[in-house]
Amino acid sequence: MSLIEDLKWRHAVKAYNPAKKVSKETIDKIVEAARLAPTSSGLQPFKVIVVENQEIKEKLVAGALNPECMRDCSHVIIFAAWDKYSMERIDKMYDFTTDERGLPRGRFSSYTDKLKAIYLNQPAEVNFAHTARQTYIALAMALAQAAELRVDTTPAEGFDNQVVDDVLELSKYGLKSVSLMYVGYADPANDWIAPMKKVRVSADEFVIRF
Repeated sequence: MSLIEDLKWRHAVKAYNPAKKVSKETIDKIVEAARLAPTSSGLQPFKVIVVENQEIKEKLVAGALNPECMRDCSHVIIFAAWDKYSMERIDKMYDFTTDERGLPRGRFSSYTDKLKAIYLNQPAEVNFAHTARQTYIALAMALAQAAELRVDTTPAEGFDNQVVDDVLELSKYGLKSVSLMYVGYADPANDWIAPMKKVRVSADEFVIRF
């Protein structure tokens, strides 16, 4: 199967079969796709949180726009971004990068100094807007990997971020939730959108060429 065929196959599932669980091996592959996603300046300014525990999912239901999906899916994957940039976070990531590449620490200091001059002088909410945007690239990679594995998913912004942040105590990690992804296997009897045609605007309308 090609990536295009995988994307044609997938849709945002509206009902999951609670009796069918996704294997750890499969979840790990989906998460790995997110981990390998490109990020601005290679900073990876977010974390991926995997929730399988049913008790925790029940607590998250209170903040879900589609509570049945939250309750019945096999796993919930939450994409949570750094609440702000800091000197320590930037240095930690670049120290890790140079160590992994066998380079001296500080090799990229002229570049990281520029990053700090930009980000550390911005309000936290501007920082968060930037880190949050990085998570969508990882979300897309995870959705594509799941489709290749023929695992059903639903990307969602329709949830109460504060509920998710409080239940998972994300503030302890300096994180704020951005989006989430329900993962599992559809319930064909109740997934009302499954038999409908996938609708996207035509390529001619979608693309502007110069």
